[in-house]
Amino acid sequence: MGRLGYQSDAQASLAVSFNSLGGYAAALHHSLTEPYPPYEAIGITDGANYRQLATSLLQIENEFYGNDPAETADPPGERPLKALGERGVEYVEGRCVDVNPFFPIGIDEGEIRFMDIFLLHCLLQASPNDTPEEIAAISRNQHLAAERGRDPALRLDRYGQPVAPAEWGALLLRECEPVAAALDAAHGGRSYRTCCPPPRPRSATRRRCRRPGCSGRRSRTTASHFRASRWHTRSVTSARCSTCRCPDAVAARYARMAEESRAAQRAIEAADTVEFEVHRQRYLGQDLLSGPPFPGRPAD
Repeated sequence: MGRLGYQSDAQASLAVSFNSLGGYAAALHHSLTEPYPPYEAIGITDGANYRQLATSLLQIENEFYGNDPAETADPPGERPLKALGERGVEYVEGRCVDVNPFFPIGIDEGEIRFMDIFLLHCLLQASPNDTPEEIAAISRNQHLAAERGRDPALRLDRYGQPVAPAEWGALLLRECEPVAAALDAAHGGRSYRTCCPPPRPRSATRRRCRRPGCSGRRSRTTASHFRASRWHTRSVTSARCSTCRCPDAVAARYARMAEESRAAQRAIEAADTVEFEVHRQRYLGQDLLSGPPFPGRPAD
């Protein structure tokens, strides 16, 4: 999630507020429709070849590289922004949570449970309106953590005050403890509290907060990612892999869904009779982009 990864320097000026659906949508709408000079200089085509779809900062909604973008299911042919206006937010997309190189499928039950705890904590905590200054600080913190996360001298900006990542992480874990206890009370057992234990006991989660150097293990594995990926491939495809094995009925259902998806793709491609330029202009048209007025945003 650093500058060398899944980021776009061009979007550095894109300050999307999450205070309301109207403000969120208005920021995206502006970025999807207003020309962006550097992209205008590139042009749409180079002779017969397309260089880009449009000259706006965002050419499609999916290019918004926010950490947790608001989403809703959009049927074929419907723009995501219009779908948000029609039906509101159906889910929030959490990114980069299933990329742990030590697990064959990138995540395990403990990490999934911790995500349950953390997301519920985010939902239940008081959330004052964000500000442009806070949005900028969040972006700086993300880049600093991605580039210098193992540096013991690193300090992040927490509401205008410098704080060590380990200190901030420990505070968040303490705030998550009541959520973990409530989930265990609802489901039985101690599976959730095991993922978020009190400060004293040793736990993988708290060790990662206290000792940034622990991430060196991940760095070394990433350096040899090709060997690791081959090992994971063998593990996932092996009948002996208890982590990845699913019941025969489930495997058959997935195989059927895959074939249905391929058949649907073939049908769509066979029915495609529209020239690409006609489709491009239609897709970028306001009739597909604009839906009913969002709450908090006046009608166009």
